[in-house]
Amino acid sequence: MKQLKLIPAALLLAAPLLQAAPLDAGKSQINFTMKQLNVPVTGSFKKFSGNVVLDLKKPEAGKADISIDTASISLPTAEAVGEAKKADWFNVAKFPTARFVSSSIKNLGGGKLQVAGKLSIKGTTRDVNAAFTARQEGALTVVEGVLPVSRLAYKIGEGDWADTGTVADEVQIKFKVAIPAGK
Repeated sequence: MKQLKLIPAALLLAAPLLQAAPLDAGKSQINFTMKQLNVPVTGSFKKFSGNVVLDLKKPEAGKADISIDTASISLPTAEAVGEAKKADWFNVAKFPTARFVSSSIKNLGGGKLQVAGKLSIKGTTRDVNAAFTARQEGALTVVEGVLPVSRLAYKIGEGDWADTGTVADEVQIKFKVAIPAGK
């Protein structure tokens, strides 16, 4: 009899996972801007996936788990892409994936929200917070925001590249995530 009581309890715990919706990668973007010699350089990650739960009527119940293929980095030149994949930067051979897992979402009012969670890049995990907006676009909920991070906190740009006079420490990660509405 005890086993029968555990099954409904397990289903209740799994319910939020069952409602998670895969993001629409074709309508989503993960871009970043850094400064090299004080000149903005923009790049992106072309391959990423994840599951997101976000009901705009109850955003506090939302969750996100997003994985990024670090080898899919795109920068203005092929030389820069090759360098970014090396051990001093993303070390894609050893760390092929970066990941964000949310721990909470707060409604800040006025159409603004804030997500907190853990960002893992190159074997280092840090707590992060990002403000974002969310809106309905037809059958999709579109989430957009900016997450400022310290590249050096994640050991991105080691050795000679740790000099912030050449490449600034702060990187702005701009995200646009599209998920089926009501998920």
